[in-house]
Amino acid sequence: MPKINLNTSDLKSEKAELTAFLARPDAFNDPDFAIKNRRLMVLDELITAGERLTSLESQIAQARELSTGGDELAALAKEELPELEQELERINDQLFVMLTPKDPNDEKNVIIEIRAGAGGDEASLFAAELYRMYLRWCETHGYKTELMNESANDTGGYKEVVFMVKGDSAYSKLKFEGGVHRVQRVPATESQGRIHTSTVTVAVLPEAEETDIQLDPKDLRIDIYRSSGHGGQSVNTTDSAVRITYLPTGMIVTNQDEKSQIKNKEKAMSILRSRLLQIKIDKDNAKLTADRRALVGTGDRSEKIRTYNFPQDRITDHRIGYSRSNIPAAMNGDIDDIIERLMAYERELKASGATDNN
Repeated sequence: MPKINLNTSDLKSEKAELTAFLARPDAFNDPDFAIKNRRLMVLDELITAGERLTSLESQIAQARELSTGGDELAALAKEELPELEQELERINDQLFVMLTPKDPNDEKNVIIEIRAGAGGDEASLFAAELYRMYLRWCETHGYKTELMNESANDTGGYKEVVFMVKGDSAYSKLKFEGGVHRVQRVPATESQGRIHTSTVTVAVLPEAEETDIQLDPKDLRIDIYRSSGHGGQSVNTTDSAVRITYLPTGMIVTNQDEKSQIKNKEKAMSILRSRLLQIKIDKDNAKLTADRRALVGTGDRSEKIRTYNFPQDRITDHRIGYSRSNIPAAMNGDIDDIIERLMAYERELKASGATDNN
């Protein structure tokens, strides 16, 4: 981990300017109010950590000097040194994370689309299990989820399920889940005990605001039709389902989950904007270095990112070469180790990239 050099005086000047601005009565009218408020909180954390870093470096230097003696004070200094050095390393790591260049979409909410791929009913059942895995992970971490659209089948699985995750920096945690998830196991319907391989595709889209993606009404064709499937009486007896076609590309988004046509249209528009934003992100990612591109993807939904091997009780993330056991715990939402390793690997790549550019 590189040693962090931080100029807190510059940060304090920026903090003073932001504090003065946010204290103004008309500050709420500024379109970037939320961004500036978040920046102020980051500055507070950076200044506190930076001042602690400077203090620790001074204490360590004094302790090392004192430890060269042969008296009781030297013994105390030698005893204190490991603890001070350990805290210095922790603060240095904390600052490294905070100062690593951030993905501009990291703080956004997320729309996750899960679709059954190869494998028929087994793929749809695994799609349902992945959906439950993400719901449990969100529940454990205090994130709110909202079902956007679903297409279930008779086996209890999903051909497709789309949901939103709302909460602090949701995209930064879940963006690496996008790609092909492969499952190897003996399906419940397999009478001879043969292992089958099935796939499920996961798309992770940062929620796009209207300011992120401008849509011309002339580029949209909106069709209204009667809902079908597991929707209940009100949903299935009214013309509330919405289909939006984005004419420049032919992209189609449907939504029929709500009783209200207006709400279905809002959800469909949100999904459409987020898909278009993801296309832009994919194009940007394609220009990155090979390692970073392998981590975040290039928009190719055939990229296999992870394998869940049930007979061997092993999950492998192919991008970072990480494997672990205890699939039942993972399917119950215990995937923090995978997420944290992917985030750490991204920070290392960004830090090395920033160093190369200097």
